Amino acid sequence: MGYQENMTRKIVYLINPISGTKKKTSLQQLIAKKSNQHGAKFEIIPTNAAGDYEFLKQKIKSEKISDVIICGGDGTVNAVASSLIGISVNIGIIPLGSGNGLALAAKIPTQSSKAIDIVLEGKASFIDGFFINNEFSCMLCGLGFDAMVAHEFAKQKKRGLQTYIKVGAVNFFKTTPYSFEIRTKTRSMSVDAFFISIANGNQFGNNFTIAPKASLRDGLIDVVIVKKMSKFLLPFSIINQISGINAMQDLNEYAEKKNIIYFQTSSLTIHNIHSAPLHIDGDPKKTAERFDIRVVPKALKLIQP
Repeated sequence: MGYQENMTRKIVYLINPISGTKKKTSLQQLIAKKSNQHGAKFEIIPTNAAGDYEFLKQKIKSEKISDVIICGGDGTVNAVASSLIGISVNIGIIPLGSGNGLALAAKIPTQSSKAIDIVLEGKASFIDGFFINNEFSCMLCGLGFDAMVAHEFAKQKKRGLQTYIKVGAVNFFKTTPYSFEIRTKTRSMSVDAFFISIANGNQFGNNFTIAPKASLRDGLIDVVIVKKMSKFLLPFSIINQISGINAMQDLNEYAEKKNIIYFQTSSLTIHNIHSAPLHIDGDPKKTAERFDIRVVPKALKLIQP
């Protein structure tokens, strides 16, 4: 579908043909209709199966692209955004994934029609990101149980929330704690945990709020460590976390009796003693013995309500 005329904005819509469960043909028609109504110059192209978006840099420069709109899930958003760090372009999201964590954290509606309206009528403002070793994350990375689920979910032929819940339930009974050593600028500790979440925003996905105090633009990452405990207590402890009952902690006053450790920092190091699996923005990644994690302030310019 070729460009339509507009003197002020030139938009590229990237559509992931396999994310989520929604039909893509009707989405393309909706994008075309609304973009034409707004007089926007636009192009619709498929996402890259290999996750390589280096070509966008030259396209943005040579064609003076103002906006790159990602129609997909968090994994696709990550792949595109990580290629555009430092590039002067607005990024938008039409959520089509199973979790849509970044979109929900930014209050972007999951209904495609409303999300397109945000793209065309919203305002772009900077949000943070972070690096875990050399890999960029827009939103959330995890070590342990949630990463195990991400690895198994990626193998499933059928996508969507129901599949994710099923995979999560099966792996809940299989999971065991992992050993970690955590170091920040002010504190070091050893801990056995079912999982560790490092969050730039408050969303785990599907309106599941793992880090209630997190902000996309505060220059900090929220760290949630779900410690070794009885599996009977585990769901109740997680409910306390997502409901905001667990207060933010100062690591220097950390209490050993707490089942969940919740703190903020601009950087930390994790020694992954038992090789816990890793996910970044919901996509399974190769794990490592050590992770150096640091915030990247104002990493991306995201179109938001």
